[in-house]
Amino acid sequence: MQQDCIFCRIAAGETPCFMLYEDEFTAAFMDINPASPGHALAIPKRHFPDLYQLPADLLAATAATAQKVAVAVSAALEPAGLNLVQANGPGAAQSVLHFHLHILPRGDRDGMRLNWGLQPGDMSQIEQIYKCVRARLD
Repeated sequence: MQQDCIFCRIAAGETPCFMLYEDEFTAAFMDINPASPGHALAIPKRHFPDLYQLPADLLAATAATAQKVAVAVSAALEPAGLNLVQANGPGAAQSVLHFHLHILPRGDRDGMRLNWGLQPGDMSQIEQIYKCVRARLD
């Protein structure tokens, strides 16, 4: 636990929240700065700043918790859609340096800017990046 981390304090029960679900490894609670009604967060209880440092088993557990909460949010609110969003680092607008998944109910014209338009990419650039990434997976 990192004392200066709000999500660690929530997971430890030191900071009040609207807890939706918790188990031995994860917790899910309402976001108090919601991007949309029903916006919730799923976190591992142990502190990991981002996806790069999070062990795969805790990623799986956190994703399962996010799915469980997303199903409940969808049943309760019947949104037009739902996004799961996860950010890593300042360039991705990560606001709390504790891995978390946003569960975002969506309306048809809610104005939230998460989607990007489809435009054909440069195939030679895609291939070059593919080769660089693929080499690091071997």
